[in-house]
Amino acid sequence: MIFKSIENLPDHFGGKQKTPCTHHRKRSNMMLNPLALKHLNRIDTLSADMITLNLEDAIAPSRKKEALHNIALFLSHMEHSNSFIIVRTNPLDKGGREEISFLNRFEFDAVRIAKIRNQTEIAQALCLLSEDKELHISLETKEAFENLSALRIDERLTTANLGILDLLTSLGLPQSLVHIGNPTIDYILSRFLIDSKTAGIHPISFMFQDYNDTETFRAWCAYEKGMGFESKACMGPKQVEIANEIFGVSSEELKRAEHIKNLFEANAAKEKNGFMDEKYGFIDEPIYRDALLVLSQAGKL
Repeated sequence: MIFKSIENLPDHFGGKQKTPCTHHRKRSNMMLNPLALKHLNRIDTLSADMITLNLEDAIAPSRKKEALHNIALFLSHMEHSNSFIIVRTNPLDKGGREEISFLNRFEFDAVRIAKIRNQTEIAQALCLLSEDKELHISLETKEAFENLSALRIDERLTTANLGILDLLTSLGLPQSLVHIGNPTIDYILSRFLIDSKTAGIHPISFMFQDYNDTETFRAWCAYEKGMGFESKACMGPKQVEIANEIFGVSSEELKRAEHIKNLFEANAAKEKNGFMDEKYGFIDEPIYRDALLVLSQAGKL
């Protein structure tokens, strides 16, 4: 915990400097309401790979300054977190500019901007954001969905989060479409995944809002992993646990990747880049590159 008690919090910002996040795991991205002080006090110990402190749609306009102050207070008294910390701001023209300017002085890992539409807004955000922080976006508008593959005008834009409910509204489609196997949702997910990967952006799939329905959440995670996703937005620890399990690399997958890597490199040293293996069949360079991808996802490279 950041503070031993939240009953008597300090009335001033601290001077602590959070160390940069060193792991590269992105299985789970948990949304957290900064008005919930009990949860905010635990962001240094949560098991989510990523934590997003939300200033946007879940916060009433009358309480946005309070939420922003809470984020700054807790960040300024935190030295370390096991998670990659993100602050989700409001759209640039609805307070986001001021929020980014204020937050630049505090130590965390990325800013995520809501309702991004085009390259111009990306450029404006990059000008505002301190250079030591990543830029993430919420993909919630039809304009951004149409142009996602062209939005990465700077390498600091690393991640896109699919806000499927807002996107459906922007497209004039009903939210009732969101269920496994719906062809429209499959198209949105597939295009979001491929356009993100084409642009060099990491895609995070949408948040499943029925927190207590862990069975359906698990099914969505398995379905999306089968499509190629590596990350899922989460609402609370129950979903984080499931996402970490499903999007993690299994011991069998890791064992196979390590075997292929070692065997290919040994054979390549003898100028033999294609060969049969008794355990895993024919191995060549594409198989080797896939093994490296698995090892990278597991943090083993």
